[in-house]
Amino acid sequence: MSLIPLPESLIPFLQSYLPPQRTDKIHVTLTYAQSLDARIAEKPGIQTKLSHVETKTMTHYLRSKHDAILVGIGTVLADDPKLNCRYEIDHTVPHHPRPIIVDPQARWKYQGSNVSKVYNAGLGKAPYIIVAEGAKIDPESEKAVQLAGGQYIRFPVQPNGGLCWHQVLTKLHDLDIQSIMIEGGAHVIDGILKFHKIQPTINSLIITIAPVYLGKNGVEVSPCNRVDLVDAEWWTGLQDSVLAARVS
Repeated sequence: MSLIPLPESLIPFLQSYLPPQRTDKIHVTLTYAQSLDARIAEKPGIQTKLSHVETKTMTHYLRSKHDAILVGIGTVLADDPKLNCRYEIDHTVPHHPRPIIVDPQARWKYQGSNVSKVYNAGLGKAPYIIVAEGAKIDPESEKAVQLAGGQYIRFPVQPNGGLCWHQVLTKLHDLDIQSIMIEGGAHVIDGILKFHKIQPTINSLIITIAPVYLGKNGVEVSPCNRVDLVDAEWWTGLQDSVLAARVS
């Protein structure tokens, strides 16, 4: 499905939240779509479309401004996303960000996925897959990823069972990724917000809010502790509202 034109008013609205050309550390944009009751899906493992076509185009516009897109394994298994960019400027070839998949136990199979199909069609890049040090990687999947120009990257597991965001983002910056969009799912979003309280990490926060309640069974985004925002601005489209801010 082709994208509709980007509403012109979104360009100046988003400008100050976009990453600079070069930085001494990676620029992190946290962005996702949610319901009015802070749910990002109706149920765990169920793909739920929330964004209007306007804000869908906005997402691809944002992708065109970043070097990479990061999602967690839950999102990949539920949605089988393409993780590419379809936003074109004056009919030029779109900029393709690098897909980054956080998959500590190496559950995902690259072969046959939409990410692999997009790469094979010349419409995206091969992924970097973040796994735990002791994860058992499928040899065929690893070979296919490497042949496509991607790689598996191992990190030690923290005492709480998660990965250290500082180590992950530093490594990605070492791989010449200057900017990254973190798009979900809930575990990743809550995790990076929690880590930001320990070590400031998020440079921009851009949330699409759809006019719907998904209910108590929905997948909630809710960090453990209070998170305050500053420099908050709002944009309203035909259906959705967009909040752009910085995390204090």
